[in-house]
Amino acid sequence: MDLREVKRQIKELIDLMQGTQVSELEVERGGVRIKIRKDHLPVEAGHLVPQVQIPLPVESQQKSSCPEGGIKAEQEEYALIRSPIVGTFYRAPSPEAEPYVEVGEVVKKGQILCVVEAMKLMNEIESEVDGKVVEILVENARPVEYGESLFKIEPLKQG
Repeated sequence: MDLREVKRQIKELIDLMQGTQVSELEVERGGVRIKIRKDHLPVEAGHLVPQVQIPLPVESQQKSSCPEGGIKAEQEEYALIRSPIVGTFYRAPSPEAEPYVEVGEVVKKGQILCVVEAMKLMNEIESEVDGKVVEILVENARPVEYGESLFKIEPLKQG
């Protein structure tokens, strides 16, 4: 599927939503998932307000608000590497290759941890901190959402 075809399909979906009470629509075709959401602000009839998603920076769990059940005290010192896009998570550059990282390995800031495939493009996800990989939070070849935590990294102590 080429980019022009994807743009045409997105325009088609937006046109379908205009003038309806539907506030959110998600469609998956040929491994490509498209999610369109109307803003909840009052707008002129028949117009959609586009939403722009900005990639999340790496955060300490201490600073993040976690609606799924809170934060455990022993996890506060970990950095979470989050997916900046919706796509498919891969631990290695190809099925035959070794994974980029394993649990227990020390990684450097800027080191590639995984790739997230979105619309046939492989997006390299890099570590934002020097540290030790404590946990890989996603199974290989599993779809991930925007902002979903991928890795838990214990930052190296400076000193």
